[in-house]
Amino acid sequence: MARGEGAEQFSATLLPHVKPVSQDGIKIAKKREQRSNHLSLCSKLCYAVGGAPYQITGSALGFFLQIYLLDVAQLEPFYASIILFVGRAWDAVTDPTVGFLVSRSRWTRFGRMMPWILISTPLAVLSYILIWVVPSVDQLSKLMWYLIFYCVFQSLQTCFHVPYSALTMFISPEQKERDSATAFRMTIEVLSIVVGTAIQGLIVGNAIPPCVGGNLNLTNGLNATIFNSSQESSLDKTKQAYLIASGVISGVYVLCAIVLFLGVREQEGHEHVKVNRPLSFCEGLHLVLGYKPYVKLVMGFLFTSLAFMLLEGNFNLFCIYVLGFRDHFANILMVIMLSGTLSIPFWHWFLTRFGKKTAVYFGITWAVPFLILIVLITSNLVASYLIAIAAGISVAAAFLLPWSMLPDVVDDFKVQNPDSHGHEAIFYSFYVFFTKFASGVSLGISTLSLEFAGYVSNACVQPDKVHLTLKILVSLAPVVLIGLGLLIFKTYPISEERRQGNRKILQNLR
Repeated sequence: MARGEGAEQFSATLLPHVKPVSQDGIKIAKKREQRSNHLSLCSKLCYAVGGAPYQITGSALGFFLQIYLLDVAQLEPFYASIILFVGRAWDAVTDPTVGFLVSRSRWTRFGRMMPWILISTPLAVLSYILIWVVPSVDQLSKLMWYLIFYCVFQSLQTCFHVPYSALTMFISPEQKERDSATAFRMTIEVLSIVVGTAIQGLIVGNAIPPCVGGNLNLTNGLNATIFNSSQESSLDKTKQAYLIASGVISGVYVLCAIVLFLGVREQEGHEHVKVNRPLSFCEGLHLVLGYKPYVKLVMGFLFTSLAFMLLEGNFNLFCIYVLGFRDHFANILMVIMLSGTLSIPFWHWFLTRFGKKTAVYFGITWAVPFLILIVLITSNLVASYLIAIAAGISVAAAFLLPWSMLPDVVDDFKVQNPDSHGHEAIFYSFYVFFTKFASGVSLGISTLSLEFAGYVSNACVQPDKVHLTLKILVSLAPVVLIGLGLLIFKTYPISEERRQGNRKILQNLR
């Protein structure tokens, strides 16, 4: 009898219930696991489409809500600033709350994230449409109307977006697959901003009310009556256009949610460890804020995101009053976003080839010279379009990199804390919380700054102080914020070597 055969018989005698596993069997099992963790192109596309509702509605609100409140709803700038600040602040507070609730949700036959997405969608769509309704009431009542429905929509959208963001960790345990799916998602999301801006801009752009000012002679009573009648008629068309645009965007919102539900299979956690007691809200907060790599990632992107948020919130007014391109704003914006969409595959290749931290330095810094040029080169339409194309490349990096690096932090946390599981939604929700809260602060400060500078609603020409304020908000302030963000990224500890090491450790744990 051969020595190997004797060993096998001896093992079978002592361990009758354990079947010997050959090396070929291990290889086959590994191949099967890799195939099961592999995401098809269809699954990646359906997952990516799920990110469209957040960006389509976000672009419409981010680029148009401020000017809508000031020039269409004709709210005082102070009231508009209250709506924008409180709405974003409330939105920020709901993110960790929803993340905490999602983390405690039970697994259903649809998954743990999908029920949140399905239930919130119809209610979110209804509240979104009501934001774009102009009630015939006084200023204070308008303030309450927009504040209530803006906060309600933000809460319901959070119930969609936080589970969707955390879904990244449940579509596949493989870093490579998640990074690829994230690249698909960011491409669709940047394209969704183009779609949202195009829908809102093309529908609303055809019904812009004439500005007040210029060489109009309104001293004659008949001329004044005719002008006021024309203004009122044009304003009614604009209100109707905003409402139609909201209906179209709501339809796209629902369609994308259906595609996400039908095309993505949510996978249950791969740790298979039962947690004896769910964490309380305060424990979850302490957990994420006490993890240094997460804090440094969030703080770095907090400042860089603020830079692009300031640009987003004031770019409409900047194009109209500083550049003098009242009729070209939507086109310039679409050029930026189309450039960003086409740049996403490049940045995905760049971060896989040179590392994610290197991609942050190159991608975010790329925007700085063009933020300066847009202020120095005024009233030159061709130059503005060229700058828009170049700036879109950096916008793509700003969209892709945070969501590509956040799963790495969650993986790193799992490696450092192998007995702590099920906190993905908390990590994602607090990241969104900080960025949204900062966004609310920036929008509130922007609108108040315009009021102090003497902004006049729907005027053809604004005072010089308004021009200076807009230049600071879209150029100087973003450049400073980008610099601060990049300094923080210097201390971000998860290198490519550490990231690959975490991947191997997690594979062995599974």
